[in-house]
Amino acid sequence: MRMLWCSAALRLAFLLPTIGTSAPSPPTELFSPLVAEKVLRTALSPPTPAQYPQYTDRAAGDWLYFAPDTWTSGFFPATLYALHARAQLCRWPAANAAQWLALGRRWSAAEVPLAADNTVGHDVGFLSYPFVAELAVNPHNATAITAVNRFASDLAARFNPVVGCTRSWDTPNPVDFEVIIDNMMNLEVLFVSASLTGNKTLQNIAISHANKTMQNHVRPDGSSFHVVEYNATTGDVIARFTAQGYSNSSTWSRGQAWGIYGFSNSTSPTLSLYMHTQHPDYLTTARRMASYFLTHLPSDGIVPWDFNAPLTPPRPADSSAAMAAVNGLILLSQQERSLSPPNITGSTYYLNAAIQLLGVNTKLAWRPAWQSLLANGTVNNPEGNNLTGIVYGDYFFVQAGNELVSMGLMSC
Repeated sequence: MRMLWCSAALRLAFLLPTIGTSAPSPPTELFSPLVAEKVLRTALSPPTPAQYPQYTDRAAGDWLYFAPDTWTSGFFPATLYALHARAQLCRWPAANAAQWLALGRRWSAAEVPLAADNTVGHDVGFLSYPFVAELAVNPHNATAITAVNRFASDLAARFNPVVGCTRSWDTPNPVDFEVIIDNMMNLEVLFVSASLTGNKTLQNIAISHANKTMQNHVRPDGSSFHVVEYNATTGDVIARFTAQGYSNSSTWSRGQAWGIYGFSNSTSPTLSLYMHTQHPDYLTTARRMASYFLTHLPSDGIVPWDFNAPLTPPRPADSSAAMAAVNGLILLSQQERSLSPPNITGSTYYLNAAIQLLGVNTKLAWRPAWQSLLANGTVNNPEGNNLTGIVYGDYFFVQAGNELVSMGLMSC
């Protein structure tokens, strides 16, 4: 397993020379006053009836809003909770911290009914983000506990034991069982609910899904398919293809980032695939996917929408994929350090790679005049939705800053 990160470090040295030689510095924009100012401005102007920002227009960078029953609606309230966590990390005044917590709870309110009735399907894991964050503040919050458990039940109901996965997209023919790499991000709600209820079935569903994803989504070179279609009756793989990438044989960067994050997730020892199971394949898979991501970056280090898309016409960047990958790499670094004995070399390598990726992509995407924190995001390039700010890119940007402070690598 150690050969993987050593080999990756050697290849990456040609692309990002600072990695492995000296520690890069995180971008100062992470703690710019504009971060709190812009998020607060949006939080204090909620639409009526309740709607949630998802992405911006391409000209002025103004948020476009969507109904609560949308897969991205959990990210803005989760960002408010992340700024509450930052207020504590940075020792901001107590009143300031209380304001962020109150805003997080207020913006989560329109999501509460979704726990009983939603059309989001597999992405209930993303809806659960603010409620999981609330439980970190108040583990006894009954509303948050109920929401997390109901969202987990929704996801578990999409599990097919023959396929071994939770269904992602519904299809006209129920025998066609489609699973997307994004679903690695939704497994966390199953682990959280299992820790709340003691329901081991939820944990087993998450592990089964991760195992099948390793087997059928991840290619031998560490790249990934976006979609794997199974036969719901036999469990056989019918097809592997893309919906948001360049081609069926290419690697969509945000899907690759979801994989790095999902297999590296070490939010706590009880929620981590690897830390909970001690199954070395999860860590090995995270390393392989990280290696592909880092060694297939262009020379400028900007994350493209798809690693294999042609350069002409110019392929758009995706800052949201970059920020998701940054957080996944930080989690992978923490996993390496948690081993016994710790893999300090591997941990340092992934951490430096994360900070380098963060700096380069922040520099390109930072837009002081926009309502979003970052621009240059690609929502869905085949549909022409690119060059925007994206709410989940902003969320992972704020989270990256919090992680670096909590690790003692940055000051507020």
